[in-house]
Amino acid sequence: MEYTGADHSYRITSEEKRALERPSEDIYNEVREAAEVHRQVRQNFQRWVRPGVTLMECAQRIESGTKALIQSKGLERGWGFPTGLSLNHIAAHFTPNPGDKTVLNRNDVMKVDFGVHVHGRIIDCAFTVAFDPKFDDLLAAVKDATNTGIRAAGIDVRLTDIGEQIQEVMESYEVTIDGKTHPVKCIRNLNGHSLSPYRIHAGKTVPIVKNGDTTRMEEGEFYAIETFASTGRGHVVEDYETSHYMRNFEAPSNPPLRMAKARELLSHLDKHFGTLAWCRRWLEETGQSKYLLALKSLVDAEIVNPYPPLVDNNGAYTAQYEHTILLRPTCKEVISRGDDY
Repeated sequence: MEYTGADHSYRITSEEKRALERPSEDIYNEVREAAEVHRQVRQNFQRWVRPGVTLMECAQRIESGTKALIQSKGLERGWGFPTGLSLNHIAAHFTPNPGDKTVLNRNDVMKVDFGVHVHGRIIDCAFTVAFDPKFDDLLAAVKDATNTGIRAAGIDVRLTDIGEQIQEVMESYEVTIDGKTHPVKCIRNLNGHSLSPYRIHAGKTVPIVKNGDTTRMEEGEFYAIETFASTGRGHVVEDYETSHYMRNFEAPSNPPLRMAKARELLSHLDKHFGTLAWCRRWLEETGQSKYLLALKSLVDAEIVNPYPPLVDNNGAYTAQYEHTILLRPTCKEVISRGDDY
């Protein structure tokens, strides 16, 4: 996409800007490869998913497909973060823990958020699955809002201005569910974010409401532009059992730990996941057992951060769409765009 605004109209044909891109072509191609895997996996999943499957089956479908197509190899290439499968009033950060038997029903709204990376360059991209047409307007609102955020994003654009445009579009919708009409609300405390190698949240947040943040986007940055809609209060809190974890970027690389099992677990995490997010299922799949006390020790020592599910009020429905974009010197590339969304 070309950048909007007279100040940037020259970029698409500027030989100087094209020259700036050439040294980064390998990076661009790595993230494009990750995006192509994401597209193929999610389109396969959308054809397959149906009421009656378990969330565990959903996670395994996405993760096994990603692992095969990306030709997973340690920390060089593989999953970007755990597969989010958040139902109804749960907006984000839910993936089934070992033993989970939750079944996807026809009346559910499921946010599917998964990542793929090559050399730490993460594609963060999400969509929403709903089988009942009564949810169509809710999905249309959040899809329109995400595309608005993508159009608004650009070099030198203030983050608050993107949020203002997203909010205006999102909250122009309403949805009627089972005879009751709800205004569609932005979930005010969920945001998009910048991305950097092996770091899913790299420091800048892209609001989905006007929030006064005058920080500007810059040339060369990667962003996950994501929006969340709700029929509830439009604010999430942490609740339920945690499944997502990630190493604290500020914690020392070799912290003093009294518990031998905690030291062993930390070594395992550094080897298999580094600073990428992971979940309890993945611990067991990589050979760990009886790890809960050691994991609690790492969390208590603030070496590992827990990310519990983020939930709106019970009975609400939430939806999400997300794309990864790159602010190239010449143009804005929506790397994860596909025929599906």
